Amino acid sequence: MSDRVSQLPLLGETMPEIIAQTTIGPINLREDYKGKWIVFFSHPADFTPVCTTEFVAFARKASEFKALNCELVSLSIDQVYSHIKWIEWIKQYIGVDIEFPIVADESGEVAKSLGMIHYKKANNTVRAVFIIDPEYKLRLMLYYPQEIGRQIDEIIRALKALQIADKFEVALPENWPNNELIGDKVILPPPTNLDDARERIKNYEGYDWWFTYKNLGS
Repeated sequence: MSDRVSQLPLLGETMPEIIAQTTIGPINLREDYKGKWIVFFSHPADFTPVCTTEFVAFARKASEFKALNCELVSLSIDQVYSHIKWIEWIKQYIGVDIEFPIVADESGEVAKSLGMIHYKKANNTVRAVFIIDPEYKLRLMLYYPQEIGRQIDEIIRALKALQIADKFEVALPENWPNNELIGDKVILPPPTNLDDARERIKNYEGYDWWFTYKNLGS
């Protein structure tokens, strides 16, 4: 098998079991966060500038994730003592507490199973993000290169959108809730038959029967 092949889970599939040592002790991702959403993300390495800016941003937004019934869990292939020293450094020099656990994936086993390690850069992980729902299903994947930091507000936006899509059985437009065409409205699922198609545009706002929308909750 080529070393470029990764056994990535597909969207909607159950995530692999992840049991690992972290900065708060051993965790079982599925069992310890049962009934919660999880943002599981990797960072290339401790004591690196871009990762430090991301961790500060995640920590400062932690209460927003908590309010969405979501837990943050990070990972790199550094050892746990490196993680501990780095979060101490962040506290000392930036004044921010990193309270979410950081997986010490020293063997790289978890990272490799999730395609977090580029086959040409085996010494650290890419900037991967996995949003996992309360059923432990993978709902979203994002991958960034090492040289570009993530936008944490976009991860929160995506998490909110997934939760709304599930609750109301709708779709969300580009840049929701600030879409150029329909603002903060949500898109209705497509009609399932001819009669529904004919009635759809009569009962809802829209450009055509296949593109109708409504206010959230209406």
